[in-house]
Amino acid sequence: MKALVYHGPGRKSWDEVPDPSIQQPTDVIVRIDTTTICGTDLHILKGDVPAVAEGRILGHEGVGTVVETGSAVSTVAVGDRVIISCISACGSCSYCHQGLYAHCLAEEGASGIGWIFGHLIDGTQAELVRVPFADNSVYKIPEGVTDEQAVMLSDILPTGFEIGVRYGRVKPGDVVAVVGAGPVGLAAMMTAGLYGAARVIALDIDHNRLDQALAFGASDTVDSAAADWVEQVMAMTDGHGVDVAIEAVGIPQTFDACTKIVRPGGTVANVGVHGAPVQLNLQDLWISDIAITMGLVSTSTTPMLLKLVAQNKLHAERFATHHFDLDQILDAYETFGTAADTKALKVVMSRR
Repeated sequence: MKALVYHGPGRKSWDEVPDPSIQQPTDVIVRIDTTTICGTDLHILKGDVPAVAEGRILGHEGVGTVVETGSAVSTVAVGDRVIISCISACGSCSYCHQGLYAHCLAEEGASGIGWIFGHLIDGTQAELVRVPFADNSVYKIPEGVTDEQAVMLSDILPTGFEIGVRYGRVKPGDVVAVVGAGPVGLAAMMTAGLYGAARVIALDIDHNRLDQALAFGASDTVDSAAADWVEQVMAMTDGHGVDVAIEAVGIPQTFDACTKIVRPGGTVANVGVHGAPVQLNLQDLWISDIAITMGLVSTSTTPMLLKLVAQNKLHAERFATHHFDLDQILDAYETFGTAADTKALKVVMSRR
């Protein structure tokens, strides 16, 4: 088969590689119909995730068709269309019982790490992929849900909701700021209304993405490159600051921005993947009763979000701005990597 292979920082290629095979009775083999690129893939290519070894097939988002099942698989069958979750979960360890699938203790890739695709085992940017623990790690796609809708449920929608909205403790009437209007930030904006946010303020330096944010649930936008951006946010909150500030980029400046606009007693929810240390000014924050949360998505909310997509309550297809054939994946990476110029949100690659 063909697959997108990582060859060390800054190097990747679309290579001929061996087909995957069933290794455990709980595995399935899925033929990839649609996949996409995540900002985390760009972090890997920059060398920010050293656990990714040279020769690894990248990608952790995908939908496809089951073509082979292990003997212990009971919930899916050959021919089923499925969402491949970015997090693999055995379903039986102590963390899985808590719904913390991100910390699954099963011995696949590494104990205590649920994110294994394109990280510790071969991923989804390929023609075929082996999916461990299939009974707990894939979701059947209901009739009427398209591939481009479903693939957004592999990672970004549950990530924005779980780590931004749920961990951020958004409650009815809250004012929420989302710093970074990229795909995950937009997912947090799209789902903040599920918990009753009264106002959602999008902050970014990219005016196109700020315009896009208004279609994803933002009520207000602020150009964070403006000299008075803090004052603008404060003016929207009677000078108090926002109840929840969601960091959705993964750089020190955006985390610091969240701490400047959150009100006393508020929450900073860090969603972004950071590749460099962040200074935490505890000497200023402690007196304001600020809570800081962070984490890796567990995808425990994927079934609920899938129901909302199926009923047209969440318009996941809006994330898909560019479409490519699967064998055009290198072009897709170029488009996604230069999103400021191409105006890409999510690039979708599909099998012909």
